Amino acid sequence: MKRYFSTLLFIAVSIVFLPAVPVFFSKGAEAVPENVSDGKQNDSKIVSSYVGEPYKVLDVSTGEIIEVDEKDYVIGAVCAEMPATFEDDALKAQAVAAHTYAERQRILERSSPTPELCGADFSNDTSKYQGYFTKNQAMQYYGDNFDVYYDKIAEAVSDVLPYIITYGDEPIISAFHSMSSGKTESAENAWGTAVDYLIPVDSSYDTSAPKYLEEVRYEKEELRQILAEKFSGISLSEDFTSWIKINTVSDSGTVLSAMAGDFKVSGNDIREALGLRSACFEINYDGETAVITTKGFGHGVGMSQYGANSMAADGKTWREILEHYYPKCQIEK
Repeated sequence: MKRYFSTLLFIAVSIVFLPAVPVFFSKGAEAVPENVSDGKQNDSKIVSSYVGEPYKVLDVSTGEIIEVDEKDYVIGAVCAEMPATFEDDALKAQAVAAHTYAERQRILERSSPTPELCGADFSNDTSKYQGYFTKNQAMQYYGDNFDVYYDKIAEAVSDVLPYIITYGDEPIISAFHSMSSGKTESAENAWGTAVDYLIPVDSSYDTSAPKYLEEVRYEKEELRQILAEKFSGISLSEDFTSWIKINTVSDSGTVLSAMAGDFKVSGNDIREALGLRSACFEINYDGETAVITTKGFGHGVGMSQYGANSMAADGKTWREILEHYYPKCQIEK
């Protein structure tokens, strides 16, 4: 059985496209593995012996390591990663994914500590780890709606707290994103390494999600400057329409390879350079303006949060949602 040993990196960028979305709803609330490995070099299973212990969170602003009760941590993670207005079973699915992330990260960190964490399991640096609100932060964020929203999320977490998602008796890489192109992406296409359970599945609900399609426009000189800064030494011809050319696209719509001038790049390279919502994009030209249309939001791997919310609205349970987006996995206490 394959083993997957990787530290999950949650990239956080504040966005304002939906009032109900927390400030840490990052790049489509996307959970991104820093390194994805098949783990063949180590046949030992990841087994948790820390159940019931508080998580150790490094506060990067003070250097203090704070111990946070498991339930409180998962509540805070759901507050930071999913709108409280979402359906109950979507919140429950997010809670299990967040708990799975935390459990995997704790196990990995305690077996192979990161010096910068100073003995903590993870930090509150949302550029590197899962978003998390303390109760006071949630109170400030929700304002007058705090009691209703916090209680709703706390109740959802209480219902599923004993559960995590496993594969081969290990907590999985519980990647998630805001919305897909209509079909989720494989870890292999997104990050270069196949993961048995992070494979494309239907998520056609996403096509009706807010901001599913977004158009951004770049004037010629603006685009020239961006490409020159991102790809040092790039050569751009006089033909403006040749500056970005899409070569190959996955079945899920992700741009796999492209040309930026004379540089061969990935869709993710273009996404990062231009600040696009996803690597599922098309490019057209209107005079001296490049018009780029994206589909979805995030890397597209694992659970789609808007897809999960639509499934819940259609009567699907949190178990059915997780089983759909993480096929071949088990939900265990």
